[in-house]
Amino acid sequence: MSREKRKLVSIKDIAQEAGVSPSTVSRALHNHPHISTETGERVQRLAHEMGYTPSLLARSLVTQDTATIGLVITYTADPFLSRLVQGVEETARNSGYSVFLSSSYRDYERELEVVRSFHERRTSGIIITGSQIDTDYLDLDDRFPLPIVLINCRTYPYSVSADKISGAKQAVEHLVQLGHRRIAFVSNAKLSTDLDRQTSYQQVLREHDIPIDDTLVVEGDGMLESGVRAGQKLLSLPQPPTAIFCFNDLTAMGVLTALREADLQVPRDCSVVGFDDLEISAYLCPPLTTVRQPCYRMGQAAIRMLLQLIRGENGIQAEILQTELIVRQTTGLAPEPS
Repeated sequence: MSREKRKLVSIKDIAQEAGVSPSTVSRALHNHPHISTETGERVQRLAHEMGYTPSLLARSLVTQDTATIGLVITYTADPFLSRLVQGVEETARNSGYSVFLSSSYRDYERELEVVRSFHERRTSGIIITGSQIDTDYLDLDDRFPLPIVLINCRTYPYSVSADKISGAKQAVEHLVQLGHRRIAFVSNAKLSTDLDRQTSYQQVLREHDIPIDDTLVVEGDGMLESGVRAGQKLLSLPQPPTAIFCFNDLTAMGVLTALREADLQVPRDCSVVGFDDLEISAYLCPPLTTVRQPCYRMGQAAIRMLLQLIRGENGIQAEILQTELIVRQTTGLAPEPS
């Protein structure tokens, strides 16, 4: 039978071939207990041989579940999201669900528009990364009465996050142990998760009686270009930092560019730490010391939580996954005072 004809196989075709009614075929395909084992096996064998493909539309009309998930990301170009999306898609597929993808561009109204669109398309649930709406979804429940899971929003009850507090502490503690006292932080004030990093940065400095210098905290936006600008600004200080902790790996790559343009060597003249552990970070020159977020496992955990909500399970709690400091070659002993 040709591939084109296989696409047109219906329950009626199977019923005619099996010599039973279409309702019997439907029950057999859904393992109905009133169908004999012999009939069930024969119908399912014929369905496989004839290339029958069940209609998701028909399934949704019966079960009220479209078996589709809406995934809202910030930007398709964000390398941090590739492994996370993979974790969502592979776990969803193994559970019989398809994933629709759309971008919010870190814009509140755009994110709301995407969520509304997924709701109108009757997706079974939604996963959102880098949300600008955050806990406001609790107040929007009557407008969007479908399960929503947020990634990296610890204050939302149905969320999966990486432990950024612990990760940032590990990064700054590592620099302190190397003898650094003038440690800068390049932030990303546009994201709520930046607060975890900055609070941890300040806490570690206080624990080691290192004065907090506001000139060493420079705002960025998590992108390469802002990392370059932040690095240039820090290097222009009367007393530049000997180490720079960055919001993410992209920022750190920009900072490394600024250091290279200033003819400074890393880590001899200045140490740099990123956050995320993008795949490319291990292949930079020198390879980047960074905090690893378990992106793939975050995607897996988010879809599993969403499926629990779709099934109406109780006792679901927010999950926080551990981060890990990956020490490579952009960090070293603090330079001797000149």
